Amino acid sequence: MAASELYTKFARVWIPDPEEVWKSAELLKDYKPGDKVLLLHLEEGKDLEYRLDPKTKELPHLRNPDILVGENDLTALSYLHEPAVLHNLRVRFIDSKLIYTYCGIVLVAINPYEQLPIYGEDIINAYSGQNMGDMDPHIFAVAEEAYKQMARDERNQSIIVSGESGAGKTVSAKYAMRYFATVSGSASEANVEEKVLASNPIMESIGNAKTTRNDNSSRFGKYIEIGFDKRYRIIGANMRTYLLEKSRVVFQAEEERNYHIFYQLCASAKLPEFKMLRLGNANNFHYTKQGGSPVIEGIDDAKEMVQTRQACTLLGISESYQMGIFRILAGILHLGNVAFTSRDSDSCTIPPKHEPLSIFCDLMGVDYEEMCHWLCHRKLATASETYIKPISKLQATNARDALAKHIYAKLFNWIVDHVNKALHSAVKQHSFIGVLDIYGFETFEINSFEQFCINYANEKLQQQFNMHVFKLEQEEYMKEQIPWTLIDFYDNQPCINLIESKLGILDLLDEECKMPKGTDDTWAQKLYNTHLNKCALFEKPRLSNKAFIIQHFADKVEYQCEGFLEKNKDTVFEEQIKVLKSSKFKMLPELFQDDEKAISPASATSSGRTLLTRTPSKPTKGRSAQTAKEHKKTVGHQFRNSLHLLMETLNATTPHYVRCIKPNDFKFPFTFDEKRAVQQLRACGVLETIRISAAGFPSRWTYQEFFSRYRVLMKQKDVLSDRKQTCKNVLEKLIQDKDKYQFGKTKIFFRAGQVAYLEKLRADKLRAACIRIQKTIRGWLLRKKYLRLRKAAITVQRYVRGYQARCYAKFLRRTKAATTIQKYWRMYVTRRRYKITRTATIVLQAYLRGYLARNRYHKILREHKAVVIQKWVRGWLARTRYKRSMHAIIYLQCCFRRMMAKRELKKLKIEARSVERYKKLHVGMENKIMQLQRKVDEQNKDYKSLMEKLTNLEGIYNSETEKLRSDLERLQLSEEEAKIATGRVLSLQEEIAKLRKDLEQTRSEKKSIEEHADRYKQETEQLVSNLKEENTLLKQEKEALNHLIVEQAKEMTETMEKKLVEETKQLELDLNDERLRYQNLLNEFSRLEERYDDLKEEMTLMLNVPKPGHKRTDSTHSSNESEYTFSSEIAETEDIPLRTEEPSERKVPLDMSLFLKLQKRVTELEQEKQVMQDELDRKEEQVLRSRAKEEERPPIRGAELEYESLKRQELESENKKLKNELNELRKALSEKSAPQVTAPGAPAYRVLMEQLTSVSEELDVRKEEVLILRSQLVSQKEAIQPKNTMTDSTILLEDVQKMKDKGEIAQAYIGLKETNRLLESQLQSQKRSYENEAEALRGEIQSLKEENNRQQQLLAQNLQLPPEARIEASLQHEITRLTNENLYFEELYADDPKKYQSYRISLYKRMIDLMEQLEKQDKTVRKLKKQLKVFAKKIGELEVGQMENISPGQIIDEPIRPVNIPRKEKDFQGMLEYKKEDEQKLVKNLILELKPRGVAVNLIPGLPAYILFMCVRHADYLNDDQKVRSLLTSTINSIKKVLKKRGDDFETVSFWLSNTCRFLHCLKQYSGEEGFMKHNTSRQNEHCLTNFDLAEYRQVLSDLAIQIYQQLVRVLENILQPMIVSGMLEHETIQGVSGVKPTGLRKRTSSIADEGTYTLDSILRQLSSFHSVMCQHGMDPELIKQVVKQMFYIVGAVTLNNLLLRKDMCSWSKGMQIRYNVSQLEEWLRDKNLMNSGAKETLEPLIQAAQLLQVKKKADDDAEAICSMCNALTTAQIVKVLNLYTPVNEFEERVSVSFIRTIQMRLRDRKDSPQLLMDAKHIFPVTFPFNPSSLALETIQIPASLGLGFISRV
Repeated sequence: MAASELYTKFARVWIPDPEEVWKSAELLKDYKPGDKVLLLHLEEGKDLEYRLDPKTKELPHLRNPDILVGENDLTALSYLHEPAVLHNLRVRFIDSKLIYTYCGIVLVAINPYEQLPIYGEDIINAYSGQNMGDMDPHIFAVAEEAYKQMARDERNQSIIVSGESGAGKTVSAKYAMRYFATVSGSASEANVEEKVLASNPIMESIGNAKTTRNDNSSRFGKYIEIGFDKRYRIIGANMRTYLLEKSRVVFQAEEERNYHIFYQLCASAKLPEFKMLRLGNANNFHYTKQGGSPVIEGIDDAKEMVQTRQACTLLGISESYQMGIFRILAGILHLGNVAFTSRDSDSCTIPPKHEPLSIFCDLMGVDYEEMCHWLCHRKLATASETYIKPISKLQATNARDALAKHIYAKLFNWIVDHVNKALHSAVKQHSFIGVLDIYGFETFEINSFEQFCINYANEKLQQQFNMHVFKLEQEEYMKEQIPWTLIDFYDNQPCINLIESKLGILDLLDEECKMPKGTDDTWAQKLYNTHLNKCALFEKPRLSNKAFIIQHFADKVEYQCEGFLEKNKDTVFEEQIKVLKSSKFKMLPELFQDDEKAISPASATSSGRTLLTRTPSKPTKGRSAQTAKEHKKTVGHQFRNSLHLLMETLNATTPHYVRCIKPNDFKFPFTFDEKRAVQQLRACGVLETIRISAAGFPSRWTYQEFFSRYRVLMKQKDVLSDRKQTCKNVLEKLIQDKDKYQFGKTKIFFRAGQVAYLEKLRADKLRAACIRIQKTIRGWLLRKKYLRLRKAAITVQRYVRGYQARCYAKFLRRTKAATTIQKYWRMYVTRRRYKITRTATIVLQAYLRGYLARNRYHKILREHKAVVIQKWVRGWLARTRYKRSMHAIIYLQCCFRRMMAKRELKKLKIEARSVERYKKLHVGMENKIMQLQRKVDEQNKDYKSLMEKLTNLEGIYNSETEKLRSDLERLQLSEEEAKIATGRVLSLQEEIAKLRKDLEQTRSEKKSIEEHADRYKQETEQLVSNLKEENTLLKQEKEALNHLIVEQAKEMTETMEKKLVEETKQLELDLNDERLRYQNLLNEFSRLEERYDDLKEEMTLMLNVPKPGHKRTDSTHSSNESEYTFSSEIAETEDIPLRTEEPSERKVPLDMSLFLKLQKRVTELEQEKQVMQDELDRKEEQVLRSRAKEEERPPIRGAELEYESLKRQELESENKKLKNELNELRKALSEKSAPQVTAPGAPAYRVLMEQLTSVSEELDVRKEEVLILRSQLVSQKEAIQPKNTMTDSTILLEDVQKMKDKGEIAQAYIGLKETNRLLESQLQSQKRSYENEAEALRGEIQSLKEENNRQQQLLAQNLQLPPEARIEASLQHEITRLTNENLYFEELYADDPKKYQSYRISLYKRMIDLMEQLEKQDKTVRKLKKQLKVFAKKIGELEVGQMENISPGQIIDEPIRPVNIPRKEKDFQGMLEYKKEDEQKLVKNLILELKPRGVAVNLIPGLPAYILFMCVRHADYLNDDQKVRSLLTSTINSIKKVLKKRGDDFETVSFWLSNTCRFLHCLKQYSGEEGFMKHNTSRQNEHCLTNFDLAEYRQVLSDLAIQIYQQLVRVLENILQPMIVSGMLEHETIQGVSGVKPTGLRKRTSSIADEGTYTLDSILRQLSSFHSVMCQHGMDPELIKQVVKQMFYIVGAVTLNNLLLRKDMCSWSKGMQIRYNVSQLEEWLRDKNLMNSGAKETLEPLIQAAQLLQVKKKADDDAEAICSMCNALTTAQIVKVLNLYTPVNEFEERVSVSFIRTIQMRLRDRKDSPQLLMDAKHIFPVTFPFNPSSLALETIQIPASLGLGFISRV
């Protein structure tokens, strides 16, 4: 098909654009040959007339179909051209956030300017071992390809990383080296890979700088060779450097910096060790301030300096050498500040005592005057004489800068040399992988010698790249046996010849440098004369005579000739070098010695390779001619030689290319500048690769892929059994031009554009099929719609007509109803009117009759009232008359009575003096008082409860009455004296008057009290009413509160239940984490143990000397073997029973081991304590003996003080002793594994530790006080100590004689005596206090000892109890202990209520915690009981023989085979006897040489375990501990040997895992512990062990079982790993669902190993094989479930990880395939009755990922559904799948960027792991639930095939 035929309407093309480089457009009409204009429609909505070039008539580039956009490999594109490449890179970079893309053999890496989580160790593990095309493009894929080819082809490899400054070359090279370091590891323990990575910070600090394009730009090229040994492990490395940019040392452009190391030094100037360097801010130095940008944002130079120094230390550069390096660097900075002063035009000078120069000379250790002289002068040597000539200021400045550059270059070479020495290995290098990090093609406004060398190197590399690409294309064609023609590609050999050939640019430059008066101008003229108009690649600028232009492969570059000669010569004055060589600083001359080696490219390093550097070296003038010759070599000559050697190295290796692209110049993350990208793609050779590929057959399909993709274009008759012939027949029909394709052996090769044509045909066919399907479906839908409408119309008509008839009938009914209503209404109205009239008449009559009746009634009433009034008036008149008569009568009586009273008064006056009258008077008074009292009592009875005042008043009245009575008695007694005491009558009368007044007052008070009582009664009644109301309200509130409390109680109950469930889950998670940690430690231990054994074997083989004796591992490894050896000693020395394992899944295996070790540690500490106690006793006896000796001496002066000193020493020794005991006790308590009360962290433990700490602090304080007193006493003793010698006594006498007055002696004696008494009293009080404290401490220690003994006794008792009673007993003991402690603290805190209250609160909290623990333990016990009942029921069913419903592959318990087990003898006790010397034979036949297959098929499952246990039983029966220990140790070690020897065989590992577990269960079942004996028969209980407790060996066997389980997981992982990706992802289980897309050069022949294709059936068959093997071996059912769960986790994790790293697998059809495959796995679980194993849950992330590929991904509702559905996937995984989603057909739609952003916004609050990949190496913690056997030991018979005839039954 002609290319022009593809330019039809709606075809999309690319047209040039000045802004976007290429712009997409769509044809509005078909193109016809001869058309000069194309009508296009742009994407922004505009129409355009595109004029074709009239000369070339080239049509615009066609655009690839959308399904090909975003491909991993650019060569997979159908149309291979620049716009297609640019668009594909942009879509991947901007939309999918993918920075890596393949372009054939090239990896294109775009710098994202952002940290991406794609370089972790999980990603490295995912790419390790994978083929290059199987995963998404990555730098790790290239590194893996290089590593794999090195191992497979045994050929050295190279990774060439190139690109612009800032494109990410250095980072890519670092990641490649990190990959090698991680994957290969080191061959020694010296961590060579760390040293290789550590070289990066050093080289970056001295070779990288900030430029306008990059903050960390490498200013040199480097080639690092990473060496490997025969096992392909890193053994060392070697580095070569090229073309260091020395000019940066003395000059930086604006916004640029010098090398990082200078700024790191300035930032660290304040460090003490850097004071001598006399540095400061970077702006203070000329060499660091020129760029004006001393700080990089986000970079701390001080921290970078720390990293640089750490890297130097790691690489073996000592501290002294590091300081030497820093001295030299600081000297360079100070040298840059040296200023020159002009004398005249030809000479200059340096100011005297110039500080920068002085500092430079001090740091360099050179003479100031000499250096000052040669900085301003130079030596000229002629044939006869030598002249010293002054130089100008400019020349001096240039010479200073040249010296600084030369020193830095020498230092750079020295550091590189030392780095290579540190990375060098003594082991012979077998192969290497080189990583070349070199500058890319450069072109600036002003290009000089550096750009010329860089572009020259890129020309050479591009030539090598082109040849390699062409070679690969040729090899591919030859391999497929298709005819090929020579591909025309750009050969840049002419450009290389222009530069390096004879009379080339470099040759002419060297020649001009040798001329005495050569200049840049003369060199330019020679270039013009030699090459202008003779070489097409050489041009001269029109407006310049000092520049030239070279046409490079990437672009034309104009070079300025100025400076070429000077930079090529790199002149440094020899006199200055001599001054530096004479330095006293030892390191400085080292830089300049052996200049020949440093300069000569032919000199060899220690590794046999050339150390190449672009840095020129200026040696001192040597004596030999060879030295002079070497010295004259120019920079260009050295660089050319280095480049030739590099090309030789690269040509001798297999290259791998990484091209780094800088997306924009502003360092914006994920911003793509098309112009900059195109420039770099042209410069780095990517487009050249595309052009070479497009010139041949770029699109390649295997026959199967082509058939799967284009099956829709074939008819049924075209499909043959031979896929190759089918494809040929179809292609001949589809593509008429046979030159457009070729048939190879395994692939079909297409020209560019043919795949797009086939895709168009396929899309048209699918579109036509879709149209036909749509037509049929739409017709069917419309027909169905018409029938539905017709039926609906008929139904509507029927209903309308019925409605009309109903309406007419309704009208008739309404008419008749209206008539009837009218009739009744009229009747109703008339009747109502009549009733109203009648009612009105009756009402009128009633009112009238009532009015008349009322009138009559009123009349009668008036008459009656008148009679009543008359009656009352007449009565009143009669009474009035009567009263008037009575008043008159009474008046008369009164007058008469007054008269009579007067008479009587006289008589009374006379009789006043008589006693009888007085008595009568008093009797009357008393009667009145009694009456009053009775009235008061009556009133009190009414108000008794309300009136307190009235009661008081009654008391007063009573007291008055008593007074009156007493007075009356007194009067009666004094009756005879009444006559004499007449005077007292008056007083009595006064008293009577007073009483009358009191009576009146009492009456008034009574009235007031009554009023108050009334008020109080009213108030009380009011208060009662108020209280009743409040009571009602309170009742209502109480009811509301009760209701609220009930609701809160319910809520709290629910909350507590939820919290309990959450805590239970958390505890289970913590338990699993602890198990996992412990089992990982076991795994690490077994790995170290194996490594130790391997190293030991290697040493044995190397030394060739056998090492007899017991093999024992290092104590630091804590090996199981060492535990085996001390188990018997523990059994002998310790009488305390050990804690046994509970038959529970929740039991952590670590507890028993930790308990045993801690118990042993406590025993050792007690022994050490006893030894120390004995030593203290001996010391005390020595002190007593010495004191006795001192007492026997004659008493001397100051004996009392010495006696006190001895007492003080004794107290100190006691204090030390007590302190030691306390420390030992604290240590024992902290290390011993006691019950919960004394466990670390428990409240009682903390209280005890706080008390001990306080006592210890108090002892320290007392000790300090004793020391102070001791010093005072010593001073006093020295002052008054008697002198025994003659000389002393003489001096004492002289002193005495000097005293003039004898009184002074007496006073001194008295003062000393008082002082002694004072000190003695202080010492006595101190002694008493110490004795009290010591006694208290002894009591505490004794109580703690007793407590410790009680705890041990309790532990022993608890261990003997059954598991159910053990918890209850421990809790009961805890409650008892807390009660005792409570009583103790009650007494202790009796004086301090606050402390006691806080103690009580803490005690209540602890009791609540204990109660919660008890409840949890009860729940756990009930749960375990239920599980045990279920298991017992299952075992009982199996014992009954109900095995017919289970297939042979599902037998997972110990099946009873009565055929193989004869009837036991009556006297057989289930034991096996063997001789001690037959133990090795037993182990050999039963373990080492046993074949698992025969035992598993023909004999009882677990037979070796039963035999071993029966042997152990016999040894226990004999009470032979040595035999038990030896047999168990040999068994464990032999199992380890078998697994080490045949550890890759699944059957072997499964067999010994099953037998180890069975052996462990036997040790538990027959241990004699009640918890393990529940399911035993009485006969089995008789077979329990009697003499030894093997709990420790149970723990060791449990650890061994864990190790075997982990090894089993690794074995099945290694078997399943190759199957998973092929079977779960790549294989099409549902044929025809997924379409295959073009793959380009992916899955190259060099990367694919010959291996079979696995399918899902292969995985299922393998799983069934694993399951059947485990069942045959009699593995525990629960253990099989755990293994199956682990297998499914591996399948799910590996599948999901590959899905996340493969863009071609993220499609809708692949999601369907995955879900189908998962359903098949679930069906397998159902068939095996393993659905409750938890295996299905491990596949949940994979299931959700498959669902994510299939769900709709457009609207916000879809985003919400995805967020709720994918709860097992992390945010990173969800976003990654959405980014990778790729439509297979053009009918599917891509996921928009906005939708992905919506997902990210919704998931931003989700707290999950940022890790992208699942940990496929994760192993779930394993448990071994107790599974007793129903098999009787006495029924077991040993088959003769085992060769155990030396064993006899007992």
